[in-house]
Amino acid sequence: MRWVASPPPSAVRRRRAVPATPYSGPPSYPVPPRWGFPNLTWRRPTNVPGTASGEIRPIDRIPVLARSLTTILWTFAVLAVIAAGAEIWRYALLVESRDSALNTGVVGFSDAFVMLAGLLTTIFSLLPAGLSVWWLLVARQAAADEADEAPPRPVWQVLVGVLVPIVNLPLALSVVSELEHAVLRRPRDKRPKPSRLVLGWWGVWVANWVLLIVTIIWRIRPGVQAMADSVLLVALTDLAAAALAVVTALVIRRFSHLLMPIAPERLRDFRVLKIEGAPEPELRTARPVGAAR
Repeated sequence: MRWVASPPPSAVRRRRAVPATPYSGPPSYPVPPRWGFPNLTWRRPTNVPGTASGEIRPIDRIPVLARSLTTILWTFAVLAVIAAGAEIWRYALLVESRDSALNTGVVGFSDAFVMLAGLLTTIFSLLPAGLSVWWLLVARQAAADEADEAPPRPVWQVLVGVLVPIVNLPLALSVVSELEHAVLRRPRDKRPKPSRLVLGWWGVWVANWVLLIVTIIWRIRPGVQAMADSVLLVALTDLAAAALAVVTALVIRRFSHLLMPIAPERLRDFRVLKIEGAPEPELRTARPVGAAR
């Protein structure tokens, strides 16, 4: 048998209940207090070293990249259309020169216009191309982080699939389809099925590269007719580049909206105007005369 000693209830001192004091108003200080909140607007805590808040997630980069890249792609599309118009004008002058002499000033202005538009389009094409690849890598990582999975392909395979000529013709469709599959939150074990927008983008992508390769080969050929044909091919290549920029902007916009949460300004308020086919409400029993409300 085990004996346990415990003090009697009378030996334990009970705590005295503190009466609640009535509210006497806000606190007052003899001098201005030195504490308080800083006079700053709310901001994301990204400047705290050694914490996870100091890292910018890929999903946070998507809105800024998509907004800037869409503007750059539309600007490049306008430049490409202007360059195509300059090439078409030159081709029209070549056709006209078969039967009559041309004005020297018109020919000089046309050559300068073609050279300036082509140079600006070629130089400016490097910016949307590089930013599109950057957006693709960031979007892949953001989609993988949202699904808590690793990307389906390593980075070097993605770069080879979109940058290496001829190889990128079939592989670009696979890369973009896998991104769309991840953005739509579909099961990973299910085979990606590209949408019409992605298939249309891939068709313009292939047409642009094929026209570019044919134009380069055609300009090597000797002869006056080959030079005239190359002018028309350059115009078609510029139009294909403009179409590719427009479709790429649409793809980036759609994928970015699917990745990001729904913005409040994109939501519409609904109001019930009429109900049809609903069952009739049950009739309430009559309240007795002496019953209290």
